[in-house]
Amino acid sequence: AAAEERSKRPLYCKSCRAAMSGLSVPRHRQQSIIWCCEFCGKENTISQPSPRLPLARDMLHVSEEADGDYVNLEDMLVVFCVDISGSMSVTTEVPVANNIKTPMYVSRLQSVQDALHRSLSLLLKTSPRRRVALVTFNDEVTVYGDGTGVPLTLRDWGLLDFDYLKDQGETFTTPHCIAESIKALNQRVHELQEHGATALGPAALVSIAMASRYMGSKVIICTDGRANIGLGDLEDEPTPTSRYFYTRLAEEAANKGVIVSVLTFEGTDCRLVEVGRLADRTGGRVNIVNTSSVLSEIQSVLEDDIIATSVKATLLSTEGVFFPHEENSTHKLVREIGNVTEGLEITFEFAVQPSAVDSFLRRDRVPFQLQLEFKTRELQKVTRILNEQRRVTTSSWVWVGSLNMGVLEVHCAQLCARLTMEGRVLEAQRQIHAQQELLKEIRYNSGENNKPFILIFWKMCRVYRPNNSMTHYTC
Repeated sequence: AAAEERSKRPLYCKSCRAAMSGLSVPRHRQQSIIWCCEFCGKENTISQPSPRLPLARDMLHVSEEADGDYVNLEDMLVVFCVDISGSMSVTTEVPVANNIKTPMYVSRLQSVQDALHRSLSLLLKTSPRRRVALVTFNDEVTVYGDGTGVPLTLRDWGLLDFDYLKDQGETFTTPHCIAESIKALNQRVHELQEHGATALGPAALVSIAMASRYMGSKVIICTDGRANIGLGDLEDEPTPTSRYFYTRLAEEAANKGVIVSVLTFEGTDCRLVEVGRLADRTGGRVNIVNTSSVLSEIQSVLEDDIIATSVKATLLSTEGVFFPHEENSTHKLVREIGNVTEGLEITFEFAVQPSAVDSFLRRDRVPFQLQLEFKTRELQKVTRILNEQRRVTTSSWVWVGSLNMGVLEVHCAQLCARLTMEGRVLEAQRQIHAQQELLKEIRYNSGENNKPFILIFWKMCRVYRPNNSMTHYTC
């Protein structure tokens, strides 16, 4: 069902910032209304004259002000950031027709070139007004833009200056649409040759700076090795400086509504733990490809369009609940999501503190509230508040039909990928084993025990549509 839309700001608890909702039980006291927060227990006094109390469990608060004009996704930029270092010359045998006995070998760069030629042709057919730019990197960073002008080459000290690189990307000539530049771009792609080192960090910075002029733009990084020259050098063990560089770059991209995706070749090590921050923070993809799959992966990335930016999710429950695998976990979890694309799925896991087990056994239900704050393509600020109550049970037997197994599997995959990206490989392996045991228990009914068991998943498939058809969620 569609959310109930309101123009007024939500009423928040002064302690935990939970929003008053259909789960709340306000009391009238003289000229005021007293609301005892169902999440932290604080009494809030509402002295507004005849306030319209929120009765719905799914509320949409839309700001009447916008930060800018409507964003036309056709008028955005796709930047292909391509590694042309020496290691891109490594070849792989590819399948050939049965009547051809001589094996055929294709280099990594050749597979990327072929994928780019085909992707440019596809964009010309499907989105002829979309702007496309090319950036390459080895010992140097070369900015071709749309291929029609003189390339800009950045080298030596310039690869170590963050502000200089950012300025070069922001001020580079605005690319023409693909309908006007495809011939020049195809020629630039065809002429690429591999040699030298890997200035991945500076190239990513220039590409993101260039794309940041258009909200909803994409940067697609194709590489096969770790950065080893300039900013973001990852040749040795990552340093606090290199980690800060990729974290800062990811934040800047997310704030500008730029999606960054990273494609790396199988059997190589580009230190995805660090570089993957760019994709994780901006709603992009991190995929390991081979010479046969790089085309399909690039085309999948091109299909991802932003439907909301500056997305922040806040999940609250009652005191005694905590969120495993999160830093400083309490009964309130705040997650900065950034950009959201079509089909994005986000899951949350929570548990009960051992010291709170007895009090939970005396409860019938536990409240949950999910607050989504985001900006639409019209740059309107929107807050959506969803509320649920879930029963508490001492039985660990849960019928398979009552669970969304797909959500459970997505959660396991996302959690383990996140832990691996953070370098917590052993913890990720333990989680895989634990999830396998849980699925086995659910499927084969391993019995009952006396510990409280609560299970809820919100599956966010769509954040916002202009016609107010909102995210549906399953529990």
